[in-house]
Amino acid sequence: MADPTTVAQGDAIPPDLARLRHSIDNIDAALIHLLAERFKATQQVGVLKAARGLPASDPGRESEQVARLRELARQADLDPVFAEKFLAFIVAEVIRHHEAIALDHADRP
Repeated sequence: MADPTTVAQGDAIPPDLARLRHSIDNIDAALIHLLAERFKATQQVGVLKAARGLPASDPGRESEQVARLRELARQADLDPVFAEKFLAFIVAEVIRHHEAIALDHADRP
């Protein structure tokens, strides 16, 4: 007998699985749109920082964000370690963008 947790190619997908996958797809789409909006805002922050000669990274702000997101994760029943790793990935990308913006800003007359 086949393992009921797998769906072989060509087999009909159980309605519950199809419904859950559709929900996951919707959540993934929302995450992408939210990340896009977040990066639009952080790009503007990068421009402001570059114009004022501020560093790309703000360790104090980053520490506050880590603590805040870890607490939000706990409240949401999400692993705080995962939340911190996810934030670290995003912050690293933001800093990379800010550094590029600062270089571009410095090259302008």
